Amino acid sequence: MPSVSDILQTMDYGPAPEATGEVTAWLKARGSFGHFIDGAFTKPGQSFTTSNPATGEALAKVAQGSAEDIAAAVKSARAAQPGWAKLPGHERAKWLYAIARHIQKRERFLSVLETLDNGKPIRETRDIDIPLVARHFYHHAGWAEMLADEFPGAAPVGVCGQIIPWNFPLLMLAWKIAPALAAGNTVVLKPAEYTPLTALAFAEICAEIGLPKGVVNIVTGDGETGAALVAAEVDKIAFTGSTEVGRAIRKVTAGTGKKLTLELGGKSPFVVFADADLDGAVEGVVDAIWFNQGQVCCAGSRILVQEAVADDFTKRLKKRLKTLRVGDPLDKSTDVGAIVDPVQLTRIRDLVSQGEAEGAVLHQSDALLPPTGCYFAPGFFTNVAPANVVSEVEIFGPVATVTSFRTPDEAVELANNTRYGLAASIWSENINLALDIAGKVKAGVVWVNATNIFDAAAGFGGYRESGFGREGGREGMREYLSEPLVKAKPEARAEKPDAAPIPGAPSKGAAPIDRTAKLYIGGAQKRPDSGYSYAVMAKGREIGLAGLGSRKDIRNAVEAAHAAKGWGGATGHNRAQVLYYLAENLSAREAEFAATLKAAGSPNPAAEVATAIRRAFYYAAQADKFDGAVHSTKSAHVTLAMPEPFGVMGIACPNDAPLLGFLSLVLPAIAMGNRVVAVPSQSMPLAATDLYQVFDTSDLPGGVINIVTGPRDELAKTLAQHDDVAAMWYCGSPEGAKMVEAESAGNLKVTWTLANRDWIGPDGQGRAFLTRATQVKNIWIPYGE
Repeated sequence: MPSVSDILQTMDYGPAPEATGEVTAWLKARGSFGHFIDGAFTKPGQSFTTSNPATGEALAKVAQGSAEDIAAAVKSARAAQPGWAKLPGHERAKWLYAIARHIQKRERFLSVLETLDNGKPIRETRDIDIPLVARHFYHHAGWAEMLADEFPGAAPVGVCGQIIPWNFPLLMLAWKIAPALAAGNTVVLKPAEYTPLTALAFAEICAEIGLPKGVVNIVTGDGETGAALVAAEVDKIAFTGSTEVGRAIRKVTAGTGKKLTLELGGKSPFVVFADADLDGAVEGVVDAIWFNQGQVCCAGSRILVQEAVADDFTKRLKKRLKTLRVGDPLDKSTDVGAIVDPVQLTRIRDLVSQGEAEGAVLHQSDALLPPTGCYFAPGFFTNVAPANVVSEVEIFGPVATVTSFRTPDEAVELANNTRYGLAASIWSENINLALDIAGKVKAGVVWVNATNIFDAAAGFGGYRESGFGREGGREGMREYLSEPLVKAKPEARAEKPDAAPIPGAPSKGAAPIDRTAKLYIGGAQKRPDSGYSYAVMAKGREIGLAGLGSRKDIRNAVEAAHAAKGWGGATGHNRAQVLYYLAENLSAREAEFAATLKAAGSPNPAAEVATAIRRAFYYAAQADKFDGAVHSTKSAHVTLAMPEPFGVMGIACPNDAPLLGFLSLVLPAIAMGNRVVAVPSQSMPLAATDLYQVFDTSDLPGGVINIVTGPRDELAKTLAQHDDVAAMWYCGSPEGAKMVEAESAGNLKVTWTLANRDWIGPDGQGRAFLTRATQVKNIWIPYGE
């Protein structure tokens, strides 16, 4: 007679289907859906069919949105926004609370509807997605309640256009709509073409609770509908989707003044050290790449295993792969459901075939796939070359790569060998090692001994080509608020630098001693690559020459800035000391700089120098005080929100206030640990170039500040295009601002195009500069036994 343990080893899972009667009846009663605009559904016009990817069965007809539909939705949102924003925070909080409660009361209905429309297993929608949706609305009801206290002086952005993907349809809706409404904005949201049904069910909930008309508008459709929303008269675009589409949105929105957040693709590393709990790490892989069929932007698709345990880990992974249950998403015992659409399934198959053709070895589950529907057996690759397509391209399917490494440094190098930077997962029983690696990987979210954990209280978003901006928590709320308005100050017109001599330039008395300012690169004065200089004019006469910088000079300056990477690893106290020394040395030469500014025609040279000194003291003080937070998220975890420097930043300075405008932008950037390549005032660069000796006597490491003089917009364009520049600030003309934003789309660098202002006044400094000089990394650390 078999023992109980033998029976448990051989038992099969019986079918455990989830009932669909309520959802089926709901779909049948409606048949087709219009858009939700101004608090009501429109009559369906041109439409398309949304289907169940597990069976191919048609679920409903959904309206195809046009530019006119988008315009009507934006008009409704615009009309509703002032009244919604004027509501006390407590009143908005009650509406968000009502939404959260109604979602909770329909959790099972929404879970089944999501599974039918998307193909993900019911246990994921039931246990993860829909509870998190309710959590986001509860959390942001709290933000609405305390907004005035926590963000004093902030105002809503206005009307927000939001575009969400198909992998987490209702959760992505909650990520975007909840903070927008809490901040006092109104929204026009376009759900994904493949998965619009839960968004339409959410619209019914909004109508059911009596949410004011126009606060939430939902327009369904394909990519053309999304493009119409991007082009519409909205104040913000929030997009989650592919990097390619995000790059196109960055170009289209350049110069429009629209606030923009992008959450894009990823190729996230999953790093396993030799001392890790290997069984725990194997289960982590299940959650990292086979969760939601691998259709997760932060999926741990690149598994990096230390060489000493690589063979053992791979054997365990193969064994675990064989136990995965692939099949009907409505079965409560299913681990891996259906791919969202035949188009996505074809893409996965093509990339996997290409990876095999390039030499990678595929290990795949031998689970029997259903005869119909969009299914792909989960698996992973070994013997993967770094240049193999599956090492570089986001597959967005249930397939990972496994690569070995020897040392922690090699692990970091492999982890960062990608154009993305969304997430990472670190596995080690040595907490010191885990946190050391967490600080070195270039990713916006890092999980230690865990993966794919989300909470409304923690920010989520990426570095590099994974986009910019955050969703969730305090960081996410900030994205839906506008900063206090700065009174713009018109710039003095700058003539294009000319290397030719100036005919008839008057001279008085003996020929003056030549004053030719060189460039400042890597801590040394350098002649421009062109060999040319241009005349610096003041009051109609030449007062000196400055180097005429070029593309190659920018390239050299960027290389020097990268070589000074130790600056970012220095403590805030150490950086503060250097800034204090800088202020001290500038103070010792206060009269000299005031004379230079007076000769250049500055209206108030003494005040400009005095303010520059005070500004250096201010950012020295902030260097070790601008810090992060510990977010209150899930139990058994500490979630650290840590501001990190971007690395190398480009800064194009205003033509006005040649000393103060320069230092007001450069100082906060370096105080936060960045290295900068700065283009000073085009017309009067000598005030900035006179700082070289101040830098040299202030213990400033070479390469932390690099200065290239010349035509601001031409040099700014080169910086914006440079793939090794991580962020770009520009203060200049509207045309120049548009150019910088458009050219930054190449590597999707963060940009800040700010207006010229009264640099001596309070608008010339503040925490906003420090916030803009950092990006937040959220690190999830296990807490407790």
